[in-house]
Amino acid sequence: MAIGGYQGKSDAELTAEVEWYLEAGIAGCKMKVGGRGLTPEEDARRFIVMRKAGGEDFVLMADANQAYTVNEALRFVRLVEGHNLRWFEEPVHWYNDRRAMREVRVKSGIPVAAGQSENSRVGALDLIEDGAVDICNFDSSWSGGPTEWRKVAAVAQAHGVEMGHHEEPQISAHLLASIPHGTYVEIFHPDRDPLFWNLIANRSEIKDGMYPLPTGPGWGLELDESYIKKHRTE
Repeated sequence: MAIGGYQGKSDAELTAEVEWYLEAGIAGCKMKVGGRGLTPEEDARRFIVMRKAGGEDFVLMADANQAYTVNEALRFVRLVEGHNLRWFEEPVHWYNDRRAMREVRVKSGIPVAAGQSENSRVGALDLIEDGAVDICNFDSSWSGGPTEWRKVAAVAQAHGVEMGHHEEPQISAHLLASIPHGTYVEIFHPDRDPLFWNLIANRSEIKDGMYPLPTGPGWGLELDESYIKKHRTE
């Protein structure tokens, strides 16, 4: 799953981006909405551009990074109705996030994702127990490592909440594959994250939306020493 669809791109650029994802075998995209003064109407139009470029089987989410009010978030959802929004991530401002996100998910019927901004299992548990999320994308690299992430995943499973992982494909692939309620491995376009595409010498080939787990000791990854040497500074 790619993270992309950034604000400021033209319709042609958004279309070309989706076409690149399809060519690369990537299953979908979590596109950015909100911010930079964009209205829900403009964001919905951009979403529909990407949906048309990807087709109905292309998985498409929206990530507002806490940019909308509740009413704006609900307006966006209504505007993209019928265009298969997989989930809405961090849809509202963070001052009263749990109640506000619960309101968005209940009133819209669209799954809400959040959790990357929490740095403890207690914070993630609050989101889950208060009915604020359908998907918890807790970040193990920020918040205590793989063991802590799996504890949050166990709580999520008990509450019928899916698990994601905020970015970090070198870690998240193994963690998401280790549980029955995992969702998508998140990656970036090579322009945004050249390291994932170039630093790993034995990176698995993405095909038909699937990323085979690396094998071998540890995370199973081997680094490309020539790439490291090329970018080393004294």
